[in-house]
Amino acid sequence: MIYVLIAIVVVVLIVGFVVVGFNKLRTTDVGAEEALGGIDVQLTRRADLIPNLVETVKGYAAHEKGVFEEVTRARAGVQAAAAGNDVPAKAAADAALQQALVKVNAVAEAYPDLKANTNFLELQRQLAETENQISFARQYYNDAVATLNKLVLTIPWMFLTGIANVHKREFYDAPEGQQVAPSIEF
Repeated sequence: MIYVLIAIVVVVLIVGFVVVGFNKLRTTDVGAEEALGGIDVQLTRRADLIPNLVETVKGYAAHEKGVFEEVTRARAGVQAAAAGNDVPAKAAADAALQQALVKVNAVAEAYPDLKANTNFLELQRQLAETENQISFARQYYNDAVATLNKLVLTIPWMFLTGIANVHKREFYDAPEGQQVAPSIEF
């Protein structure tokens, strides 16, 4: 009777160990898979965000560039007219500069935060933030893989990898050219 009881306890312990080991391996594998998904999310974010930001900044910069080029031309016209004695030319140049300045004020009133330097700084901030998030996601994945690989390669968990269908994973190395933030040219 005692042998049967000991056998039952041993079987329960073995079954318990297998269940706990199976769950631990599967949970760790799912965590690594989830961490890999985090990298995908950040790469997709970069793929979606950066071109949109670049186009937005280009649009604002181009708009401001046109207005400020008009102001620069009008200012040069005023300077040229001021060097001469032609009063109607001076008046026309002044009117052109005044009209250009009205456009600048209208742009500023309609779009108070439409400033190329602010937009460029925001683009740089978004780029740095995205790259940091990608770096964090890669590190998080590599940490999850390190934990999984330690389990897969150590006793007693290694005996359960076949049952749990969990295997060693590869670390995420940034592809060539991904070690630095993408360069953006305007």
